[in-house]
Amino acid sequence: MFSRISDLKLREVINLQDGRRLGFVEDVELDLESGRIRSIIVPGKSSFWLLRSENIVIPWEQIKRFGTDVILVEMPSLSTGGGTHIYLPGQ
Repeated sequence: MFSRISDLKLREVINLQDGRRLGFVEDVELDLESGRIRSIIVPGKSSFWLLRSENIVIPWEQIKRFGTDVILVEMPSLSTGGGTHIYLPGQ
């Protein structure tokens, strides 16, 4: 299966661990030596003051399935009190 990076930006990323909608792919991280994608990057949620939190970096190994309109990932999350979730890649 072939796809363009621009096609990835049209797919919503959903975490299988908690069913949370993480957002849409904003960018990808490439390993230029091997020619492989290392991770996809989803923008962090905006806060009350419209300041964006840190991006969510999802390693390629945590991507479980590409659908026609979604990307399913499996990432553990840690709740931090007021409903904010921090995603911890690689754990």
